[in-house]
Amino acid sequence: MLRDSLLSLEQYARERPAFRSRVIAHKKARTVTLGEHVVLQFEDALTVRYQIQEMLRIERIFEEEGIHAEIAAYAPLVPDGSNLKASMLIGYDDALQRRQWLARLVGIEHAVWLQVDGHAPVHAIADEDLPRSDADRTSAVHFLRFELTDEMRRALAAGVALSAGVDHAHYQARSGALPQEVHAALCADLLPV
Repeated sequence: MLRDSLLSLEQYARERPAFRSRVIAHKKARTVTLGEHVVLQFEDALTVRYQIQEMLRIERIFEEEGIHAEIAAYAPLVPDGSNLKASMLIGYDDALQRRQWLARLVGIEHAVWLQVDGHAPVHAIADEDLPRSDADRTSAVHFLRFELTDEMRRALAAGVALSAGVDHAHYQARSGALPQEVHAALCADLLPV
């Protein structure tokens, strides 16, 4: 993520409505819902840039040191060509229900997988920046990385189906083959092999 790709606070204030609309549309093709309560939002340079711009706006950060700190915090979410990266959101509308389920779902971040048809599932590498679970509860947000082999990347480029799922003792869900729009968006994150 390059510093030059970010707008000043003033520029962003002017361009935010159009940029926000563009990002919301972009995210639709990068979102996978697993059951009623888990969403994977696959990140890329545009989604991360939007997150950084929003944080700079909310926190009113305009000094270079603060800008570089935000870039350092969010840049690891951009896939590097051999992997896919996602924010996993666990959502329950009722606060009491959310607390109860976050206690039951400890370790769910390690139970999420992607599967290229004909290959073994790839389980997520979760929360590399800091732990978001302990023995008593998990966080409602996790950051996941899925490392793909060259063979998997070639198969995806050739159009082989990709699916996702969660196999946790208290939460199981499978996507089936991801829609073509999502498949294409995720394949764009991968370098050719």
